[in-house]
Amino acid sequence: MIVLKINGKAHELADVDADTPLLWVLRDELGLTGTKYGCGMAQCGACTVHADGQAVRSCVKPVGDLVGKEITTIEGLSADGDHPVQRAWKKFGVPQCGYCQAGQIMSAAALIESVPVPTDDDIDAGMAGNLCRCGTYVRIRAAIHAAAQDARP
Repeated sequence: MIVLKINGKAHELADVDADTPLLWVLRDELGLTGTKYGCGMAQCGACTVHADGQAVRSCVKPVGDLVGKEITTIEGLSADGDHPVQRAWKKFGVPQCGYCQAGQIMSAAALIESVPVPTDDDIDAGMAGNLCRCGTYVRIRAAIHAAAQDARP
């Protein structure tokens, strides 16, 4: 039996092998489909979630490695889509196709948590590996700067 704490709630997973990637447990076992499958090799960032506040690629992260950690998915980032990053995403019209956005938002939220006033270089480093096929990187950067400012006390 594997027990994972996801979005503040304990989930008992009786029929899940410890080597199963978290992405498939989220989507197939728990119905949390906001986290997307992109490449399956931790190269695109679509599957990004938080584990103890750190951005991790759920497509390659075995659930056995996450026991005892607080996992947050896009569904758990805020109850009503009101996280500073989510508000900035809307304000700056970041999404086009939208497929990568959950991963982008989760990476940006972790970045702002660890670097409250990120520079362009911090954003480039923190968002490296999050690919956007639509090429909205300029809007992503602007939204991260705005979200960081909004998140400050």
